Amino acid sequence: MMNLSTKKSTKQKMMSGALAGVLMTSLGIAAPMMALTQTATAAPADNLTAAKRLNKLLTNTKSMTANFSQTTKGASSGTFKGSMSVQRPNNFRWETKSPSDQLIVANGNSMWIYDKDLEQATKQNVDSQVGNTPALLLSGDPSKIDQNFKITQPYSNKNYYVLYPKSDNASFKSLSMSFSGGKPVMMVLNDTLGQTTSIKFSGIKMNPSIGSSQFKFTPPKGVDVINQ
Repeated sequence: MMNLSTKKSTKQKMMSGALAGVLMTSLGIAAPMMALTQTATAAPADNLTAAKRLNKLLTNTKSMTANFSQTTKGASSGTFKGSMSVQRPNNFRWETKSPSDQLIVANGNSMWIYDKDLEQATKQNVDSQVGNTPALLLSGDPSKIDQNFKITQPYSNKNYYVLYPKSDNASFKSLSMSFSGGKPVMMVLNDTLGQTTSIKFSGIKMNPSIGSSQFKFTPPKGVDVINQ
C-alpha cells in the first residue's frame, strides 16, 4: 500500500508534469532531433514571419483531442500517459491515467486539479495567469500570442517554433512546438527549475465536436477541496 509520503511525492511529480505539459507550468527548448538533422542548412525565419505562420497553424486548430506521452527529466523525473482535449476559447482537459490518476480541467475562469489517489481537488483562478502559459497556445486566442511570447522559427522550411515568454513571472524559460500536416505533434518545455518536459501527441483528431461537460468538474463526495 502506498504511504502518504509516497503519495505526496507522486503528486508532486504529476503536478510538475501535467501542469508543465500543457496547463500552467514548465516546458522548453529541446528541439526534436528530426527537425535538427533535416534542417541544419536552413535559415531561420524573421520573428514577424514566424509569428504569422504559427498564428495561422493555431487558428486552424479550433478544437483537438489526442492521447499523450509526457516525459520529464530533472529533479522530478517520470513518464505519464493519458488523454487531452482543448477547445477555443480557453477550454482545456488534461487527464493522466498512468502511473496514477490525475485530472486537470480549465474553462478560462477557473482550473481544477483533481488527484484521485489523495482524494483532493484544488481550484485555482486562472484569469490572470493564462496569458503566459502553454495553455494559451492550444486553447486561447492565437492573435494574442505574440503579445505574451517572442516567437521564433529556427528553420524557415520546417513547422517547428520556439517561444520565449516576455513576462519575468513566467514559470518556464522556453517552449517549442512541432507540427506535422498542420497538427501539433510535440511540445518540449524547459522550466525555471532546470527540468525538461517532452510531450508527444498521438491519435490526434482536429476540430472534433466536444461536449461542454468535458470542461466542467464537480468534486466527488468526500473529496477535500482547496481554493487557491
